[in-house]
Amino acid sequence: MKIERKEYFRQLTGYKDKKIIKVITGIRRCGKSTLLNMFQGYLMENGVEERQIISINFEDFAYEELWEPKALYAYIKDRVVPGRMMYLLLDEIQNVKEFQRVVDSFFIKDNMDIYITGSNSYMLSGELATLLSGRYVKIQMLPFSFAEFVEAFHMENQLERAYQKYIETSSFPYTIQLEEGSGQIRDYLRSLCDTIILKDIVSRKRITDVMMLESVIRFLADNIGNPLSTKKISDTMTSGGRGINVRTVESYISAFMESYVVYQARRYDIKGKQYLKTLEKYYLADIGLRNVMLNSPGGRDVGHILENVIYLELLRRGYEVYIGKVDQAEVDFVAKDMDGIQYIQVAATVRDEETLERELRPFKKIGDNYPKCIMTLDVDPPADYEGIRRFNALDYLVGKINI
Repeated sequence: MKIERKEYFRQLTGYKDKKIIKVITGIRRCGKSTLLNMFQGYLMENGVEERQIISINFEDFAYEELWEPKALYAYIKDRVVPGRMMYLLLDEIQNVKEFQRVVDSFFIKDNMDIYITGSNSYMLSGELATLLSGRYVKIQMLPFSFAEFVEAFHMENQLERAYQKYIETSSFPYTIQLEEGSGQIRDYLRSLCDTIILKDIVSRKRITDVMMLESVIRFLADNIGNPLSTKKISDTMTSGGRGINVRTVESYISAFMESYVVYQARRYDIKGKQYLKTLEKYYLADIGLRNVMLNSPGGRDVGHILENVIYLELLRRGYEVYIGKVDQAEVDFVAKDMDGIQYIQVAATVRDEETLERELRPFKKIGDNYPKCIMTLDVDPPADYEGIRRFNALDYLVGKINI
């Protein structure tokens, strides 16, 4: 089953034949290779001949010899058709040594349209960023959104049931083909988690204390949506009998973020209009991974799980997302884009008057007139509290309501 990743596909086709390198990034198995294959099909359906497309998946053992840059350069050069536009599709290119030099060598040639994918942001740092500065655009993918998940299972009229399934199973595309309740999804996610930690992080960062690395990721998973500092994590680990210094915690978190398994939301002082350097929040790329890490069925911590889901959705829709601070109060999300700012509170329920007032209170301290809203799981008609909207989060996630 293939679900068209409409927004990502729109971005990719929009950059077709533009003199810029298209870099598709995201956590392993989020659908990058499938997107590239769909794009290849699109090219051929729109008049591009097969000989004009050079497609290589570097996770395929058949291409192992091309991990050497000179071999890769020669392979591509031999297949270029003179005088024709060539489409170069390089999947999981971080496996190639000094791949940036090969990419740059073909980028400077005429009639070469380049698309590359990779599973860690490390490949966009250092020499690549320097060598290809101003020459690439990043398309950052995530696993299935809730709307894509609903489409996959044809549950448009069962949103509450679909959401429970979404947070109890997984948003990774391949899991929709696995049998729910059989242990297949959990086994797949465990394997994926091991691959990310052992293959992507331990080997790249040359980490020796794997158990401590796993302890840190479990701590982050258990504290999604909670303000954290690296010192707090270090102190908590140390008090539990596992000594770890702040610098090591910072290094581990950086590695998790580079592999796109963890996302960091920095704090923003709304009144002071400045970014703060402490007490960030962390969210995971998939709630199913969290369930595996914590050996949890996914039913606990409903509010923070919803917050995680909304955070990722805001990223999908192109927002820069921060945690808002206004005096001593907090706004869950400050979402910024070219059109302005949205202030968002997320809560499992606000049917209790005291809870509703607690969620409204920070908004009343904000002096500007940017839109403010509360998203909940309450199946109630939308409401308005002096310009502050309250509506169902699932309706927002599937596009029935916009902010």
